[in-house]
Amino acid sequence: MDVLKYADHPRMKPLVVVEGSAKEGCGAPPLGLYDIGVSDKAYLFRVSLPGARKDTSNLKCIIRRNGNVQIQGVMTEGDVAKNSSKVYKMLQQQLCPPGEFTVSFSLPGPVDPRLFHPQFRQDGILEGVVMKHRKAGKYLS
Repeated sequence: MDVLKYADHPRMKPLVVVEGSAKEGCGAPPLGLYDIGVSDKAYLFRVSLPGARKDTSNLKCIIRRNGNVQIQGVMTEGDVAKNSSKVYKMLQQQLCPPGEFTVSFSLPGPVDPRLFHPQFRQDGILEGVVMKHRKAGKYLS
């Protein structure tokens, strides 16, 4: 197959073209991707929640003593679809559809759920720091 011969065919053109700094990254991350960091006294986690908004998503983060983390929320319709009098049929949908969601994962060890500091960043990342469980002056991991 001669690739150059088919390059101008409408079906061979990409649906999305990115330029500039957008070429360096990738598309929107899937809901629920997470990173975990460890220090001597605490765990840090970051969870990707693209499309979630602090004011409308009703985010709830439950931390259990055994290190289980559960994030619950509601994904709402986008502003364009919500504020428009027109009805749109989605032809391509890669972001999380509207509705309730739950993301669960486990930290590497036990924690003290009372010592938890969450921050929902403007870029759609929920970041949390939770202290490791202490027993008789020592941190467990």
